[in-house]
Amino acid sequence: MKKLFFALPALLLLASCGGSSNDSAKTTTEQTAATQTGETLALDTVGTSVDWKATHKGGLAPRWGKISVTSGSVSVNNDSLTGGEFTINLASLKVDPASVTEKDKKASDLEGHLKSPDFFDVAKFPTAKFVITKVEPFTGAQPSSLLKDPNYLISGNLTLRDSTLNITFPSKVEVSATGVTATAKFIIDRSAWGINYKAEGSPENWIISKDVEIGLTLKADKK
Repeated sequence: MKKLFFALPALLLLASCGGSSNDSAKTTTEQTAATQTGETLALDTVGTSVDWKATHKGGLAPRWGKISVTSGSVSVNNDSLTGGEFTINLASLKVDPASVTEKDKKASDLEGHLKSPDFFDVAKFPTAKFVITKVEPFTGAQPSSLLKDPNYLISGNLTLRDSTLNITFPSKVEVSATGVTATAKFIIDRSAWGINYKAEGSPENWIISKDVEIGLTLKADKK
């Protein structure tokens, strides 16, 4: 597993990790959380998921899996999303066995390595968190090849290990009489959060792609 990396919260639902530069989340410094106005709905943690996909350089040896969301909420006002946040349980990180095809490798071994201090150090940092800082209509200024028909551009603080950065990505949000659903697919650079295997410039770290594809599926029901 030593040549593979995943980085989230997650937050998601994935295609090719190579991806287009248009699908890379814009990354800046931590921002102030959005004021949640209107009705606040608790996330359905069963219907909410974070998917991930990562590869070696050139898209080789892809690995993918899921992470559970333990809690969270979204707020809506006049059928529009105004804010929200959720917490991801990194100890729940799973590697899909279908992504590990080599005879000498096991999904369980990769899970253990990703949870170790080499990557997420789950014993020390058991959760990741995402907090919405801005919600605006999607105008097509940041086109997406991973997500069909986005209608919002969402910005939020993503905390991984002991680092928090703000990311911006397209999302498709639907608000109905019964609740809220939201999906997003985007790419983050794991090294921006200081997540590197061994030294940043080491051959072991270099051979792993810095790009990690994140897929988010959020669901919240109205009572």
